[in-house]
Amino acid sequence: MATTRSVRLILAPRSAVYRALLDPNAVRQWMVPDGMTSQVHSFDAREGGAFRISLTYDAPTETGKTSAQTDTFHGRFVELVPDSKVVQAIEFETDVPDLRGEMTVSYELRDVPGGTEVSGRHENLPPGVSAADNELGWRMSMDKLAALVETG
Repeated sequence: MATTRSVRLILAPRSAVYRALLDPNAVRQWMVPDGMTSQVHSFDAREGGAFRISLTYDAPTETGKTSAQTDTFHGRFVELVPDSKVVQAIEFETDVPDLRGEMTVSYELRDVPGGTEVSGRHENLPPGVSAADNELGWRMSMDKLAALVETG
């Protein structure tokens, strides 16, 4: 199982970044790669709380994990450390064996000159998920997270 990582400087305080990680409206805006639309079905931002999100391709495709157009995943919050860390366990909703299995997504926040360093780690990628595509998605999402919190 592969692991991908992303590190991004965000020109905003840790508290603002942390809030955006746990606000369903913010998540809908930033946790989506380019060329996709996000829908947050449920989102209970507390340790043990569950969430369910769908990402739908804007253009016709056959590459969705749940359906031809959509990747739907569900999960739970494993650990929340205010203004410092978010750990989630997630799993795609799919019948494809190579796309199944629980993954761990972690965000760690630390103060750096000028803002917050966000270190993201996506562990236990199923064999059917391209590490390169996952890293690209991370970069796109982190850029959107930065744009969202830097503009207030």
